[in-house]
Amino acid sequence: MTKFSDLNLNPKVLKAVDEAGYETPTPIQAGAIPSALEGKDVLGIAQTGTGKTASFTLPMITLLARGRARARMPRSLVLCPTRELAAQVAENFDTYTKHLKLTKALLIGGVSFKEQEALIDRGVDVLIATPGRLLDHFERGKLLLTGVQIMVVDEADRMLDMGFIPDIERIFSLTPFTRQTLFFSATMAPEIERITNTFLSAPARVEIARQATTSENIEQFAVMFKASRRDREGSEKRKVLRALLDQEGDGCTNAIVFCNRKTDVDIVAKSLKKYGYDAAPIHGDLDQSQRMKTLEGFREGSLRILVASDVAARGLDVPSVSHVFNYDVPGHPEDYVHRIGRTGRAGRKGKAFTICSPKDEKALDAVENLVKRQIARHENPVKPAPKTTKAKTKPETEEKPLRESKPRVSSKSSETSKPRESNKPRESSKSSKRSSGRRDDRNVVGMGDHLPSFIALSFAERRAG
Repeated sequence: MTKFSDLNLNPKVLKAVDEAGYETPTPIQAGAIPSALEGKDVLGIAQTGTGKTASFTLPMITLLARGRARARMPRSLVLCPTRELAAQVAENFDTYTKHLKLTKALLIGGVSFKEQEALIDRGVDVLIATPGRLLDHFERGKLLLTGVQIMVVDEADRMLDMGFIPDIERIFSLTPFTRQTLFFSATMAPEIERITNTFLSAPARVEIARQATTSENIEQFAVMFKASRRDREGSEKRKVLRALLDQEGDGCTNAIVFCNRKTDVDIVAKSLKKYGYDAAPIHGDLDQSQRMKTLEGFREGSLRILVASDVAARGLDVPSVSHVFNYDVPGHPEDYVHRIGRTGRAGRKGKAFTICSPKDEKALDAVENLVKRQIARHENPVKPAPKTTKAKTKPETEEKPLRESKPRVSSKSSETSKPRESNKPRESSKSSKRSSGRRDDRNVVGMGDHLPSFIALSFAERRAG
């Protein structure tokens, strides 16, 4: 069995790895690290939770151990799709560089430009950034990428989903052609493959698992749910979620609940807190300091349930997450892989539940086609009410005949059925004169003095004429 000591890493890096409690590299680490240390481009394809971050951080630190960075010219660059993932990568560098004098800077949104510029001005060995904030600094003239020796693109497929591919291509063009590129992704979409063919030179391809597979350590279930009424779908769906949490009981030590929309993240988190669950939301519209505080609480265990949008699907590394709940079936099947990949990490067991309404069945089929397996159906823990809806609608059906039998309605029907002569007692004197055949010489109101003669004729006279 391969050990970290067999991978020709810097002794100080090995010491930090040992102190972190790691002894045996994962398959992706064992496959990617030797090629990266040889200076080759690497294309790593592996499911989430397999240790891809250490696959590039460890060889990068070893290669950068010698040398010194110049002001505004970082020696290496790591691109991440989300702030949370970038912060996670920065934490990994802190862990593995504790015995080396390497500097780093984290460029993400929600943080002051001046603080980041001060770090860049001093010179950094490792620059970790999201594409947007990196280009902001470049366009301000505060950053040069001509000194980049090693460039890493992490979670490339997520970059594609978030529309960062044009930015990635531009950043590639700003770096030297002689750079070493390490490219990691969980799936290989055609657009991702095009970029690797364009910007990677004879890469060592390290593919550990079949594309878009899920970990065997995760038990997966789909809960089929149908609302009693359309306007009650949200409240009844949240009731199903609470029932699942209660059903898992103490086995659910902590959990992440994923929603497709940011508004639902807030609603679900607020609902869980209302019913006494320890929950908090996290999504892209929240302030960065609040997001980091929430994540830190979840990592430390002071927060039990994290309600998240997909912004956290790839940027959260908590090895001991016991459960993942998909409040919504993800619109992109690949997101399902990354969502449930938050549990069952580092050899642990995990459970993933997906609540599926009738309108989501096609999306669930797409997920099953992607992961090449049928997700087990789990019984809905919320039993339908014992026909209470029929009892409520019964009085409404009984009221309808009563409305139809009102005197006003019946008088109308009787009027239409009776001959016109029966209504004569209620007619005005003018209409009675006309019906008897006599002319009415009085002026008609509204017609002026020029009343046409045919109007004054009786009905019988008109027919005779």
